Formats: sequence, structure tokens, C-alpha cells
Amino acid sequence: MATKKSAGVSKNGRDSGPQYLGVKVTPGNTAGIGAVLVRQRGTVIMPGKNVGLGKDHTLFALKAGTVEIKNKRKVNFDNSYSSKKILNILV
Repeated sequence: MATKKSAGVSKNGRDSGPQYLGVKVTPGNTAGIGAVLVRQRGTVIMPGKNVGLGKDHTLFALKAGTVEIKNKRKVNFDNSYSSKKILNILV
């Protein structure tokens, strides 16, 4: 009869890796074609001119140029306004 419990596998030894979200190219810097500009959950920052939107809401550059972020007033469905950030690439 054993006096100690046998060494088993831990049931809580799992952890997910970091997601590395955020702005990757800051406004004023240059980005090449296909460069990842912002990784985000949901469209917090909207795509503008020369910027594409991936299926996981990642913004990427469609053309090479300088990154610019501007605020724009958007009309909601109840005719109220909200301010959204729009990311553009200036060629």
C-alpha cells in the first residue's frame, strides 16, 4: 500500500498565449503594402482610404504611404452622433 499519492498530471496547467493587440504603425510613420497597421477586437478604428479590413478586424495597408488617423462624426440609427477614428494612408 502506497503512503503517498502518485505523481499525476496537473489539471490546471493550461494557459493561452498573449494576443499582441494594438496599433502597430503610429500616425506619421510610413507603411509598406500589406503592412499590419492595427490589430483589434471589433472595429474600434475604422478603415479609410488605402486601408483594408481583415476578417478579424485587422487593418492593413493596401498602398505604401504615410499613416494618418482622423476623427469623424457618424450618424447612428437613432439620429444621434458618435465620433469614430478613421485610419487613412496618404500616398
